[in-house]
Amino acid sequence: MGGKRVDDSHFVLNERLLASTHFICDLPLCRLLRHDDARYPWFLLVPRLLDVVELYALSTEQQNQIMAEISLISRFLKDVLGVYKINVGALGNIVPQLHIHVIGREMDDATWPAPVWGIGKADPLLPLDVNHLIGMMHEWLEMQ
Repeated sequence: MGGKRVDDSHFVLNERLLASTHFICDLPLCRLLRHDDARYPWFLLVPRLLDVVELYALSTEQQNQIMAEISLISRFLKDVLGVYKINVGALGNIVPQLHIHVIGREMDDATWPAPVWGIGKADPLLPLDVNHLIGMMHEWLEMQ
């Protein structure tokens, strides 16, 4: 078991994810993306593997690595952005390509305490905000 690793030239991101995210960087297993919704600090981790839909399909080593990457992004949300709560989810009902949502939540955010999915309309990020966040994330990752 375990997804087959592909080099980055063969990795294909689902079109829906591509259209709704901004590229941050590639981590050891996953592509790190920022969801294009300014209402929440919302990241996605997409394993750079072929044809993986569910977490259980990852090898034990890949499962350990994805948990490490979820923890890494969670620490960024807590330590750098100071969020109140972190939501982690892997739904895949609309986009079957395995991807993990790591979302910072605040008690006064647009949908608290309800889930973020399907409520209201996304507020697109400004290019300047995306570039600032990418810079912050890269700087923080270099210190880890």
